[in-house]
Amino acid sequence: MSRFLDLPAGMSRRHFVSHLAGAAALAGPATTFTNTLMANAADLRKRHKAAILLWMGGGPSTMDLWDLKPGTVTGGPFKPISTSADGVQICEHLPLMAQQMHNMAIVRSMSTREADHMRGRYYMHTGYVPNPNVEHPGYGSVIARELASQVPDLEIPPFVSVGGSSVGAGFLGMTWAPFVVDSNGNVRNLDMGIDPTRLGQRLEMLATIEDRFIGEKRGPSADEHKRVLEKTVRLMTSDQMEAFKVRSEPKGMLDLYGDTAFGRGCLMARRLVERGVPFVEVDLGGWDMHNDIFTTLADRKLPELDKAMSALVGDLAERGMLDDTVVMWMGEFSRTPTINGTAGRDHWARSWSVVVGGGGFKRGVTVGETSSDGREVVGESYSSEDLMASVLKSLGISLETTFTAKNGRPMKIANSGKVIKELFA
Repeated sequence: MSRFLDLPAGMSRRHFVSHLAGAAALAGPATTFTNTLMANAADLRKRHKAAILLWMGGGPSTMDLWDLKPGTVTGGPFKPISTSADGVQICEHLPLMAQQMHNMAIVRSMSTREADHMRGRYYMHTGYVPNPNVEHPGYGSVIARELASQVPDLEIPPFVSVGGSSVGAGFLGMTWAPFVVDSNGNVRNLDMGIDPTRLGQRLEMLATIEDRFIGEKRGPSADEHKRVLEKTVRLMTSDQMEAFKVRSEPKGMLDLYGDTAFGRGCLMARRLVERGVPFVEVDLGGWDMHNDIFTTLADRKLPELDKAMSALVGDLAERGMLDDTVVMWMGEFSRTPTINGTAGRDHWARSWSVVVGGGGFKRGVTVGETSSDGREVVGESYSSEDLMASVLKSLGISLETTFTAKNGRPMKIANSGKVIKELFA
């Protein structure tokens, strides 16, 4: 049995690929590899928590989706429609999501300060503003680390990012970095085109070299390097990699989600969570609409979002997975209430919305409100830290958890954010 198989897993695809090539260049004694298969997917669904983040890169205009202001100067042309949640209205161009709002909750009182794309992206993923001295871990790395022990036989990465690179593991280390794939589940260069026995010989030789490096006390980087190789072996030999093959789904299921990059990404997210992956992020970019926002939303972005997101929520609910799976929808900020001279909206972080559902969240509700023109939060506002703390609570992760950064500084999980109490029964 390979010595790699007892080590923890999780790593970005790019790093795997660079080491696969090196592994194939070495030779040594033969070995065989044994796959550990999940015995019962239905039982797994009952005993593990997971989260799916639908990331809207560019900053979606939430007052045109989830918090409409009809009849006002700032409101735009879209009309609100009723939903399956009593008293909750959303955009007319989200008719399928309107049928799923009894499963979701809208937080309409987000108020943040980061209206720059990169800073906002970092802040909304980590709960921290960027700091040149510390690289903080994102949602995916934190949740994967805290929930990975629930699925000890998971051989594929615990944090998968579909269609985008996400924010990395920071001081938690490369073990918890995002594993990036495209919407077809393509993972390049895992098939080395080498006889399994010969490949086993080469990997065994590489294991000997890695052990020598660790024995020479070359620091934690040597151990991290060996973890890369362990993950490589798991990926090359595991039947669990079938979860990435989204096009193996029946045509009817692909049509339900929409056979688009985002639709396939959402379907893949369900497949991965069903296999036991604790965190999946699916990217749908293109929301930075400084020009012609309403035509772009109505004709392109909202139909694609509506079809895929509604299918994901409904599919999780129908399979009995939604109680254990949190679904989050958000971007780095929103768009200005003021419509600019080119019929677009600019960057706005002062008052906006996010959508959450599943897990331990209360459903079919809205939390907070904004003023009649959408320019201000009315009453209590919530931050990225608060949202992250609430997501962790909904997954049963202790908010007392504290990490230690590489500089030795203690870091409280979710940056000590406060739980949004209205999201819980």
